[in-house]
Amino acid sequence: MVTSAVEHPCIREVCAWFKGRGYEVTEVGVGRDGTMDMAAWKAALRPDTAVATAMAANNETGVIFPYVEMAAACAEKGIPFHCDGVQAAGKIPVSLKDGPVSSMTLAAHKFGGPKGVGALYIRRSVRMKPLLLGGHQERGRRAGTENVAGIVGMGAAAEFALRSLPLEETQVRPLRDRLEALILERVHGAMRHGHKELRVPNTSNLGFPFVEGEAVLLILSQFGVCVSIGSACSSGSTEPSHVLKAMQVPQTHIYGSLRFSLGLDTTPDDIEYTAAKAAEAVEKLRKVSGKEPARR
Repeated sequence: MVTSAVEHPCIREVCAWFKGRGYEVTEVGVGRDGTMDMAAWKAALRPDTAVATAMAANNETGVIFPYVEMAAACAEKGIPFHCDGVQAAGKIPVSLKDGPVSSMTLAAHKFGGPKGVGALYIRRSVRMKPLLLGGHQERGRRAGTENVAGIVGMGAAAEFALRSLPLEETQVRPLRDRLEALILERVHGAMRHGHKELRVPNTSNLGFPFVEGEAVLLILSQFGVCVSIGSACSSGSTEPSHVLKAMQVPQTHIYGSLRFSLGLDTTPDDIEYTAAKAAEAVEKLRKVSGKEPARR
């Protein structure tokens, strides 16, 4: 199996499960800016590779992968390619028509739909065995009564997200960039994690040295600002982000990293407020610890 070193736990845990049962798993590394090394990806594909899987966009940094090109490299060698499209759908154009992607997973809540419902796209030529047996639902691919209300909600959200897609670039991205500029200006030593341009428009991952990200998160929550310290599916873990480790982010910044996620309802006032409170929180914590990055 071939995958990347920065996948979401939903992929990493599956790969680990197969690895424990005798499969070889190759994790292709990324650059310091989180981008995929296509030469390394192609080199990892072997004659005995059973399947390859990688994300369209990273859930922690927002960095976009060239997943169509990655799928094409797999198709040349007859290797099925699965794509985790959860972070990309609703944020950037995603088209699977006449493309080389074998399958793609989506989650409704990432583009305004209800939680607990998603979609699995499977190319017609791809054959698969059902994981759950017992009924003929989903054309025999998955037994169990469908969540009709959730599916309808996902469909409605998808239609709205498609209509609103241009606003992600014209409205959300400028606000995201403004937030980053303000925080990087006001917080000494702060660092942006991930390629500056090659990201989904709504995601920003910033590192603050000599503070704990969770401590900053708690202070910001008191101000009504909601942020995260990584994947929601990794919450509660004391281990540093595997994504930032793969990007060779300095230890001083890994533990102080936060993910800021914007939406269509984010306003310029929200940006000014969040930047001010983030700077205030970091300054407060540094005064308590007595540590601060050296000024050049």
